Amino acid sequence: MKKAVHFGAGNIGRGFIGLLLGLSGYEVVFVDVNEEILAALNKNNRYKVLEVGGAEEKEYVVENVRGINGKEIAAVAKEIADGDIVTAAVGPNNLKFIAPAIAEGLKIRLEQARPEELNIIACENAVKASTELKDYVYQNLDGHLQEKADLYIGFPDSAVDRIVPPQEINESLEVKVEPFKEWIVDQTQFKGEIPEVEGMDLTDNLLAFVERKIFTLNTGHCGTAYMGYYKGYQYIHEAIKDEEIYNTIKEALLESGSSLIEFYGFDEDTHKSYINKILKRFENPALMDSVTRVGRDPLRKLGAKDRLVKPASRAVKMGKFPNNLAKCIALGFLFDVAEDEAAQKIQKIIKEEGIENALEEVTGISPKDKLGQEVLKEYKKLAI
Repeated sequence: MKKAVHFGAGNIGRGFIGLLLGLSGYEVVFVDVNEEILAALNKNNRYKVLEVGGAEEKEYVVENVRGINGKEIAAVAKEIADGDIVTAAVGPNNLKFIAPAIAEGLKIRLEQARPEELNIIACENAVKASTELKDYVYQNLDGHLQEKADLYIGFPDSAVDRIVPPQEINESLEVKVEPFKEWIVDQTQFKGEIPEVEGMDLTDNLLAFVERKIFTLNTGHCGTAYMGYYKGYQYIHEAIKDEEIYNTIKEALLESGSSLIEFYGFDEDTHKSYINKILKRFENPALMDSVTRVGRDPLRKLGAKDRLVKPASRAVKMGKFPNNLAKCIALGFLFDVAEDEAAQKIQKIIKEEGIENALEEVTGISPKDKLGQEVLKEYKKLAI
């Protein structure tokens, strides 16, 4: 039986990538540090995935699974040494922590005279996450092994999209997901034969799909969260039913889409249909996705290269002024969730330095620029 080693046994790991690997006939070895999840995996050797909110609920059973503690480097390395594919869904900020174990596995693998090729795919909400993981792994390999890894080890970048809201861990490890899923991988970065995985699509123009996803799904999700929080909604599906929110977010996505169409040649009508599909996904009540979860960490999400500011800045350069994106950015500065450390840092900056300095410090947008002026105007209007 083919073996996949997957880092991250949380809801996304089990409900998305782990599911697809299992459906493709792989034994899935989950690497995690959560003892409760690992114990359940090793006790049951299976779990259920429920697709909810579609025309009908679908149930999948993922079998031939087990768990291993990520702190046990030697044990993880042994699994990687004879694995057929390695994947990760641990969050972009955690890639550096899984790199040493991967490197140890590659050392064993690359000591063979003719190693078998292996592909390692980071399935993260970030641009070129696999390339970033490769850099961390190579920091743990000497020059000779790096040269050998260049021949036999691929790090294909990917774009992933599936909404999997937080859920309580139960002994059965059942996880609920939305019906929509998209996993697109750069076919030019594989080494050897490309693994056959159900639901894994290939492209030679990955950046277009990564940016389409981030600057549509993530832009709209985040904007809905900030506007929904401001208007007192608890869940995304409630917020998007508000006519004002729906119209603002739809227009914001059209503003964001203008640069995607220009840069990557997406068909305008097809992209409008994609936007409508995204908005429809937000309406799924079965997901019970809270606005505080979706909007969390505004310090990152309001960054210059992230989901709101980058498409807004691009739109300005293209001559399409992003009034609705500007409103979403302003609302991000009003996202003052008490339990959100990043949100409270922003509130502290506003209190101590003023909104003008906070705007430039957090987003990189000058308060003197036209975009900055629009964000400030919206903020001052909404902050009353």
